[in-house]
Amino acid sequence: MSHSETSPPPRLAGQPIFVVEPQAAHSHTLILLHGLGSNGEKFGRELLDTGVTSSGCKLTKLLPGARFVFPTSKRRRSSAFRRSMLTQWFDIARLPDPSYRNELQLEGLAESAVEILEILAEELKRVPPQNIIIGGLSQGCSMSLAVLLCLEYPIGGYIGMSGYLTYQSDLEIAVAEDDFSDDPFSNDDDTDQEDPSVKAQTFERDLLSLSYLKRATKERTSCLTPVFLGHGSVDEKVPCVLGESAAKVMRDSGYQVDWKCYEGQGHWYKIPDEIDDIVSFITSRVGWKVAVVTPSN
Repeated sequence: MSHSETSPPPRLAGQPIFVVEPQAAHSHTLILLHGLGSNGEKFGRELLDTGVTSSGCKLTKLLPGARFVFPTSKRRRSSAFRRSMLTQWFDIARLPDPSYRNELQLEGLAESAVEILEILAEELKRVPPQNIIIGGLSQGCSMSLAVLLCLEYPIGGYIGMSGYLTYQSDLEIAVAEDDFSDDPFSNDDDTDQEDPSVKAQTFERDLLSLSYLKRATKERTSCLTPVFLGHGSVDEKVPCVLGESAAKVMRDSGYQVDWKCYEGQGHWYKIPDEIDDIVSFITSRVGWKVAVVTPSN
């Protein structure tokens, strides 16, 4: 007698997703990605509990209309940890050197990008793009940077902590090279194709196996999205130089980047300094208003 086998239901994007609903009318959304081996709920609870400003204020109090969305990555075999099954947005062979055997990253990058774009699309049904911030910590920073670069529109802002750019050297070359100077078939309409932000978008969409944009223009990139990148100077897992290099390449790609290095800080966000800087970035660069609260609240 044969036994019919049923396939497990398809995994929903970012599930399980940890969501902290706004304390007031929903006006803004932050989509923040966890690091390797963590999950949405663990990262989200810790960030919103410990991530306080120098005046003792939490992000949920400062942004009462914000919906905080913390997706969870798929479990994948880890080349860096003896093929153990870990939650990771993409595989990586050597943590301090993401360029080593970076072809292992491709499958996860493409799969995770589709999931994050799906989550972003759902949030865009609730609020306009200028009211959305994406970002993350460590590998979550790297994954969300890849998503930012592939977008066809700017969003409110980007916040990255202790991360790096995947395929950074390749992206750097793609942005710097002149594709059209010796092309006999080029014309005046190709000027947008030479813009660094368009080159970065084209490279990233190809890397993530996303559809090619026939009429790519600077206006159809996310380059107007302000970017914050913070990193500890003594980060033992992701060396600070990787974060600083990411900031440079993002600037070369046409983005406005606020770069902060925190002396004596390891692989985590620095409290309260980095939280202060993030709140300042949200108000001064992104343009969102924060609530005036007292520490007792």
